[in-house]
Amino acid sequence: MADTPRSLYAVALRNTHAMETQGLRQMESQVKGLEHYPDYERLLREHITVTKAQVQRLESAMIDLGESTSSLKEAVTNTVGKIGAAVHALAQDETLKNLYAGYAYQYEQVAAYRSLIVFAKGAGQTAHTAGFQLAIDEERRAAEAVDRLIEEVTQKYIARTLQGKKADS
Repeated sequence: MADTPRSLYAVALRNTHAMETQGLRQMESQVKGLEHYPDYERLLREHITVTKAQVQRLESAMIDLGESTSSLKEAVTNTVGKIGAAVHALAQDETLKNLYAGYAYQYEQVAAYRSLIVFAKGAGQTAHTAGFQLAIDEERRAAEAVDRLIEEVTQKYIARTLQGKKADS
């Protein structure tokens, strides 16, 4: 089958949906171990709510195209999300590694949504672009919020570690 702007857009939607679902699973795993970092925990809980809304917007766009999420891709990315969180949990500095990864991940999502806007326009689906622009703005705000927490979380991590207290979950 020849690729069309619509089919390319559908693939991009599925990929972005899978990425958001993976990120959601990782955040849900991470938030459970942040009792020593209440500002970081609050930020993740807020972004979980935002991400759920983003997933719903992506699903609505997919439904508009007559598409559904890829079950296999969803299963794989959910598993990868859980494995990623578990691998970081094995490290002594899991909180810091998750913080760094989350910071970078916000910008990956910004890039994905910017591309998704181009795909949507190419497929003549401009009605979806406002929701994607909203996601860009949400992801940038989340990245900025993580940016403001890096020093604070690092200082708490150092203090807890030097006091012989458990710094991670």
